Amino acid sequence: MRPSLLLGTSVVVLVAAVSCSRRPSEPIGRLSDVLSPVAPNELRSPEAFAVIADPSERSKALFLEASRVLLHPRCANCHPDGDSPYQGAGADWKPHYPPVTRGPQDKGVVGMECTSCHQDRNVELARVPGAPNWHLAPREMAWVGRTPRAVCEQMKDKSRNGGKTLAQIVEHNAHDELVGWGWRPGAGREPAPGTQERFGAIVAAWVETGAECPSEEARP
Repeated sequence: MRPSLLLGTSVVVLVAAVSCSRRPSEPIGRLSDVLSPVAPNELRSPEAFAVIADPSERSKALFLEASRVLLHPRCANCHPDGDSPYQGAGADWKPHYPPVTRGPQDKGVVGMECTSCHQDRNVELARVPGAPNWHLAPREMAWVGRTPRAVCEQMKDKSRNGGKTLAQIVEHNAHDELVGWGWRPGAGREPAPGTQERFGAIVAAWVETGAECPSEEARP
């Protein structure tokens, strides 16, 4: 075989191998399968997901990126699966100390309301976190122990998301001050990845691409 034909054959084989490595509509198992790595304290931009041609798969991938914030302890600690919040930065889910309970309106019980200690801003000397409207998320909004898909389905369900539309979910995540505390936790606490502005843009891009939920097995 002539060298030029051999070279041409090799190029065809190489292109075929690359093109078959992943189909455009193939479900995403992990974001690292299709996107460049990102530091744990950063979020990818919505534009980075343009490499995923299929809009449905892009939407699922965008939610996986958003779940890096939603399931981070700064957010999930106040979305517990029981009556008490968690604290700390690890995934060992340490119970809130001193012991507290959510109460009838998710704001504590009489004599030990959340705002008895948590003010509308961080109290740095006492190392007590704070933001406006400090409270637990309702029980039906529990995220601890949930998969990204389960959280996604919950966020779209008006019976479990506080009656919000998708547009209101975008607004809530992009501008709510209590949500924003996750990036300004104070007292040496580990903030959520990225910024609230970037997170809001990711949630908006997820909605714009159809608000699709990833598979049960998919992970960020």
